[in-house]
Amino acid sequence: MHVLISGASVAGPALAYWLVRYGFDVTVVERAPALRKAGGHAVDLFRPAMDIVERMGLLGPVLEHKTGTERLVMSVPGRARPVEMDTRRLVAAISDRHVEIMRDDLGEILYDATRDDVEYVFADSIAAIGQDGEVRFDSGRARGFDLVIGADGLHSNVRRLVFGPESRFATWIGAYLAVASVPNHLGLDGRMEGVLDIDRLAGMYGAAGLDEARALFLFRTPEPLDYHHRDTARQRRLLREHFADLGWETPRLLDEADRAEAFYFDSITQLRLDTWSRGRVSLVGDAGYCPGPAVGGSTSLAVVGAYVLAGELALAGGDHERAFPAYEAEIGDYVRRSRAFALSAAKRLVPRTRLDLWGLAQAVRLLAVLPTTVTRAASKIGAGGARLHDSIRPKDYPALLRSASGQHALGAELGGDLG
Repeated sequence: MHVLISGASVAGPALAYWLVRYGFDVTVVERAPALRKAGGHAVDLFRPAMDIVERMGLLGPVLEHKTGTERLVMSVPGRARPVEMDTRRLVAAISDRHVEIMRDDLGEILYDATRDDVEYVFADSIAAIGQDGEVRFDSGRARGFDLVIGADGLHSNVRRLVFGPESRFATWIGAYLAVASVPNHLGLDGRMEGVLDIDRLAGMYGAAGLDEARALFLFRTPEPLDYHHRDTARQRRLLREHFADLGWETPRLLDEADRAEAFYFDSITQLRLDTWSRGRVSLVGDAGYCPGPAVGGSTSLAVVGAYVLAGELALAGGDHERAFPAYEAEIGDYVRRSRAFALSAAKRLVPRTRLDLWGLAQAVRLLAVLPTTVTRAASKIGAGGARLHDSIRPKDYPALLRSASGQHALGAELGGDLG
């Protein structure tokens, strides 16, 4: 069977990796002219995703590219001293197995693991999808595929073509995130510094292996902003409008963000679809069930979703009418719990009032001194619990592995539950 995947960031190459090993022929199409290698922004891989990464034989490269950011220092208006925290304590409260890695580094690791077995087509995109699997591309070419998978992110082109406009499924959950590559003029190494105020946060962090730093902006607005997700000029103006009067290093970071070639700006939006499959088409990762960028663990969810989708297709012998419903049933609980956690996190991540600001500062202070067992217990309280990722155990799949001669062979079962 020949499967077309749209998107070469994280979910697409992860899905391609497993599909190839189950004997499928895979083509990945990517709108960008080449693999993105600007570093991207930092993302989290929690236990279930880390267990899958290890099973893929990629644990070494992922660990080599971890950001190494372990100290958080935030200035707070009205406080004489900044709030400081060892982020390793926070992570330990959330997950027993975790790596923070730059998104583009992770994408490159997955690409390198699949490039010899997968056909990658850059600088093109899907223009139309027929019910029989016939696909027409923006380049004018037409090709036939047995299945089409959208792994093309929050603003998925595949989802738009098959399910309808994004506005039907997207729910804004109150905030915006911007990240820009900037010179590391503070010489940050293993450290994030910033300023936290009511409804907004500005910061800067370095990462191991990067000469540049990343400027981070997170802010809340009472109503959704009016802009297009590809209009970076408008996005930069909006960023300046909301941060121009904030102190610390913010004015310089805004200037650098105006000049940055690598710039990201988007709403923290949650997708809510009743189903991620229609006919020969399915969605994986943010394209189908983004819980909310920066708040819902979407990268881990994408890695797990790719693993499960490929496994169910293998179990069903490529029969999408059996595989797609099984995939949705298997990943559904993780999606729902991630949505619930993201809604809670989006409300608490940036303070709404002076009292919230004071409370957050006190919580950080307590986290720095409380025993890890106490913070772990506290993290389970709330919508889904902060340790929801560690509670996820994707099932194993009997592996139809491709042998060296290119023939298919039934592999041994992969052991017990992941984790």
